[in-house]
Amino acid sequence: MHRFYLPPEQCDGSTTVLRDQEARHALQVLRIQRGERVVVLDGGGSHLLCEVRNSSRRTVELAVVQRQAIPPLPYRLTLMQAIPKGKTFDTIVQKATELGASRIVPLLSKRVVTRIEGAQAKLKAEHWRRIAIEAIKQCGSAWLPRIEMPQTLAESLARQEHDDLSLVASLESGSAHPRSALQAFRSQHGRWPKTVSVWIGPEGDFTLEELEQIQSSGVVRMTLGSLVLRTDTAALYSLSILSYELQAGLG
Repeated sequence: MHRFYLPPEQCDGSTTVLRDQEARHALQVLRIQRGERVVVLDGGGSHLLCEVRNSSRRTVELAVVQRQAIPPLPYRLTLMQAIPKGKTFDTIVQKATELGASRIVPLLSKRVVTRIEGAQAKLKAEHWRRIAIEAIKQCGSAWLPRIEMPQTLAESLARQEHDDLSLVASLESGSAHPRSALQAFRSQHGRWPKTVSVWIGPEGDFTLEELEQIQSSGVVRMTLGSLVLRTDTAALYSLSILSYELQAGLG
C-alpha cells in the first residue's frame, strides 16, 4: 500500500489533502485512482488509512477511514554524527531513520571538510529532513526523527545534554563492546537505558583533543571491532547493534 507524509496539523480531521510534491508523486508516478486506499503518516505517531475521494491536477482529497496511534520505541536513540564530504550524510540520515533513530545531530568537528554556515545550515537541515520523510514512507515508521541544525563539537558539548548512556566509537584499546556497555549500565542501574546517544567521528576520526572533550562529558568509549570502518559504515553498524540490543532488552 502506498504511503504518504503530511504534518500533524493536516491530519486532525476526517479528510485531508495531498498537495505539491506528495500530490505530484501520487498522480504522476503512482497514478492512484479514486477509491484506492493509501496510508498517511504524520511523523508524530499517527498512522492513517485513507481512501482517495477526488483528485485534480494538483491535489488529492483523502477520506480518513481508520486512525491508529503508533507508540514510539521504548528507547530514544540519538546519532551524533560528524558530517562527511559529499552526499554521504544523506545516506546516513536515510538509514538512521530506517533503524529507528529518534534524533540526528550533524557535527562540525576539526577534521570535517565540509563547512556549513548561516542560511546554508538551515537549508541543509531542511534537505536532510526531507530525506528522513522519504525514509519513513519507505519503512512505514510513524515517527519522524528530529534533525538538528549543524553544530560544532563545542556547541554540542556546551548544551550539557545527559542521556542514560552515551557512547563514542573509538579505535583506542580498552574500549567497551556495545553489548558490554549496555550490560554494565543495567548492572549499575537495575534497568536498560532508555535514552542512548552514539558519537561517530569523521573520516580520520575525532582528534585526540576532541575525544578527551567528549569523554570528559561522561561519554563511554565503544569499540566497533578490529577493522577500521568508514564513518557512514560506523554509524550504521553502531545503530544496528544498539537497536537490536535495546529492542531485545526493552521490547
